[in-house]
Amino acid sequence: MRVIVTRPEREALQWAHDLRQRGLDAHPLPLMAVGPIQSPDAVDALTQAWHGLSGVAAVMFVSANAVRYFFAARPTGAVWPAGTQPTPRAWAPGPGTADALLAAGVAPHNIDQPAPDAPQFDSEALWAVVQPQLRAGQRVLLVRGADGQGHSAGRDWLAQQVTACGASVHTVVAYQRCPPVLTPPQRALFDGANADGSVWLFSSSEAVGHWRALCQPVAGAPTRAVATHPRIAEAAHAAGFDVVCASRPAIDAVVASIKSMP
Repeated sequence: MRVIVTRPEREALQWAHDLRQRGLDAHPLPLMAVGPIQSPDAVDALTQAWHGLSGVAAVMFVSANAVRYFFAARPTGAVWPAGTQPTPRAWAPGPGTADALLAAGVAPHNIDQPAPDAPQFDSEALWAVVQPQLRAGQRVLLVRGADGQGHSAGRDWLAQQVTACGASVHTVVAYQRCPPVLTPPQRALFDGANADGSVWLFSSSEAVGHWRALCQPVAGAPTRAVATHPRIAEAAHAAGFDVVCASRPAIDAVVASIKSMP
């Protein structure tokens, strides 16, 4: 069966490669575009965040893209604190974000993430790991993305937990998420996948929404999706997919879910 990988381009290419290595006919079709934040105010906030890193207890990165764009925005002379400086913990909701932190030069012993066998890689799983670190009066920096209009976007659940512990949260946006602009070959792949019962692999509810906005349903054609979180599965159901399977976001779990689909 054909599998359509909807992650942003960089991740979609890697996931499609990994799925092909496991015998699946996988094709990247990014349904979310990402890029650097454009607002001058947001760029200034990133610069200030870098210069204030020594004063925060932890930096929570919501995704690998949050890591990449935060470090890409590092101003001249700014460094990630290390050695004798107060060193913030780097919080990652899953292994992809942790790998991006390692690639950016953050020491492994400064990274916190859910266990590899955690049921999900999300804020709830991360919170179970990092909650014991926090003390009242500490500061946490939250690095996330913005929507197409440049407004901070994403869940506030973890920030609410941090605040409830008596710590404070400061949020900066490091990148921008936008709807995709499909090329003619991508549009042909999109329409063909909706017509032939291909399996759509979703890693965000936002990508599901973009699928729905682009969709021209074909009468009688089954639509099937694998979602890497229950919330994303709910979004796929709401978007009208006939068959939806929720899976852990680990590659082997995703492969097993795809192969089990009717």
